[in-house]
Amino acid sequence: MAQAIANHKICGDGEFTKKCSEWMEQRFGAKKVLLTTSGTSALEMAALLCDIRPGDEVIMPSYTFCSTADAFVQRGAGIVFVDVRPDTMNIDETLIEKAITPRTKVICVVHYAGVACEMDTIMDIARRHNLKVVEDAAQGVMAYYKGKALGTIGDYGCYSFHETKNYSMGEGGAVVINTTNEDIEKAEIIREKGTNRSKFWRGQIDKYTWVDYGSSYLPSELNAAYLWAQLEQADKINEARLSVWQRYYEAFKPLAASGRIGVPAVPAECVHNAHMFYIKCRNLEERTAFIAFMKERGIGCVFHYIPLHSSPAGQKFGRFAGNDVYTTQESDRLVRLPLWYGMPDGDICAVADALKDFFANRL
Repeated sequence: MAQAIANHKICGDGEFTKKCSEWMEQRFGAKKVLLTTSGTSALEMAALLCDIRPGDEVIMPSYTFCSTADAFVQRGAGIVFVDVRPDTMNIDETLIEKAITPRTKVICVVHYAGVACEMDTIMDIARRHNLKVVEDAAQGVMAYYKGKALGTIGDYGCYSFHETKNYSMGEGGAVVINTTNEDIEKAEIIREKGTNRSKFWRGQIDKYTWVDYGSSYLPSELNAAYLWAQLEQADKINEARLSVWQRYYEAFKPLAASGRIGVPAVPAECVHNAHMFYIKCRNLEERTAFIAFMKERGIGCVFHYIPLHSSPAGQKFGRFAGNDVYTTQESDRLVRLPLWYGMPDGDICAVADALKDFFANRL
């Protein structure tokens, strides 16, 4: 960050912005990666690149953060929510085709907890119906599906580098373009306020001007420099998080085997990134009691999303296709445990011991 300041260029697309983008392109095999001001901004750019218009429909899971839907709703799309799989909490790929209508334009998948959706099936459905696929890989940096980095499989991928993610800019994200050079140029224009400024900086034109619609999606060089320091240590950070995740998993195996809790499932074709470790209680009542018990021990545990289809905005802008068999039921059971890079051994043991104490006498 000191170097970014010394460079006397702390606005977007400086040395560290380029380092971060090139690192992800090379590491993940992405065609083009552009840093953005947030994961939400990346999704908004994806919606623009998909040419979403009023009346279009976008299929997605209800179990996700509101940004997944917001990006498309802003363009006038209606959201069609599909039930999740109870094992991964990802969209149930077997229900997508039934949700397609003549208005469907995009399938937006969410790789929950850094565990991939069943992308081969989803991409096959999309290609047969001439639909775009957007990967909300906000939680999926450094995670893979059949050897392919999440975010690089669909037409567009969206990463988040929010403070809560494995790698952080404080606020930040990236959009991944996996389609054509024309799309890359369009993305650059959108990201640069509708101008062809990127071409100007590369020396391809002698002046830049306003050429299309766009907005300001460039993060500060200070944010990019902060991220770059972490990407230099990406494997170290990833291995440390995986170690904590695995210790939790081994510690809670007996409880899971006895049916007292549920633990995360990682399909054989997926390589996850230990974005989070969650357990599933038997019901909402037990989860509420568990969170209160852990709080008394000085341990903060939180549940995750309220399903979007049950929210006021979700009811206004979307509809649920088929039956809500698992989305609400499973969201009421799920609770996240503390997990962070550099988590001390004593904290890991304290969480595990407290959890075991709570469930020890519950049948």
